[in-house]
Amino acid sequence: MEPLRFKKIYLEITNVCNLRCPFCPPGRRPPAFMGREEYLRALEQLRPYTQYLYFHVKGEPLLHPLLPEFLALAGERDFQVNLTTNGVLLAQQRETLLAAPALRQLNLSLHSYQGEAHGAAADYIAAAADYARRAAALGKFTVFRIWTLDRERGADQTSRKLLELLGRQFPQAGELAERSGERSLALGEHIFLSFEEEFAWPSLSAPIISGPGTCYGARRMLGVLCDGTLIPCCLDGEGECPLGNLFTEELADILARPPYGEMVRGFQERRITQELCRRCGYRTRFSKENA
Repeated sequence: MEPLRFKKIYLEITNVCNLRCPFCPPGRRPPAFMGREEYLRALEQLRPYTQYLYFHVKGEPLLHPLLPEFLALAGERDFQVNLTTNGVLLAQQRETLLAAPALRQLNLSLHSYQGEAHGAAADYIAAAADYARRAAALGKFTVFRIWTLDRERGADQTSRKLLELLGRQFPQAGELAERSGERSLALGEHIFLSFEEEFAWPSLSAPIISGPGTCYGARRMLGVLCDGTLIPCCLDGEGECPLGNLFTEELADILARPPYGEMVRGFQERRITQELCRRCGYRTRFSKENA
């Protein structure tokens, strides 16, 4: 039987971050970096199931001291990597990223901008735009993200300032803040700007949002936390919906067990079987019937 295939699998190589921006809720897990042997085991287990790794869940991947080796090891196994960063360390890691054949796309979270931590806004945007243009020349994608839009007011003052500076780097795209309703804009070849409304991260302490519904979690994607915990999607940042552990178990065995199968069948039948998923508003975006 052919193994399951996932559109993407999130691989959290660290949960340590160099910022405390309001977008991500404070973490409760102990700070950790995935080790080389753990990473190799993850690659070995994930390769039959996907071609696309996303260095993301919590934490800042550019902090990992083994990032150049991790990218090289992924490339040796024909993975394509998408990496999400706040951009603070982009200047220091630029050459590493540009030189990595495995790196397909860099997602730069502009909504994490925190003034002094990032440096002067103009310098921050200029460095990011320089990377994006150099990456585009190599066929790599860059996606700038503003994921803190207000449904009524659109971008806040800080985001508007960053969008104004970004617009000066890519003047052909026009007034960026006024185009937030378009959700995705092309700033140049292989360079994009993504808008999303702000959302609340799911938590077991949050109220139930809705009963029935569906989601792409566990069906089109999975996630692996830096301690090996297998999760259904990137929004389970605390591992509150654990399916197993990739460092101590075989992924095939985890996917054959009831917790995973029941979750998938539930989504297929519009039943939400997990308490965390009942408290997730983001999944309502996947279906007009859930909105």
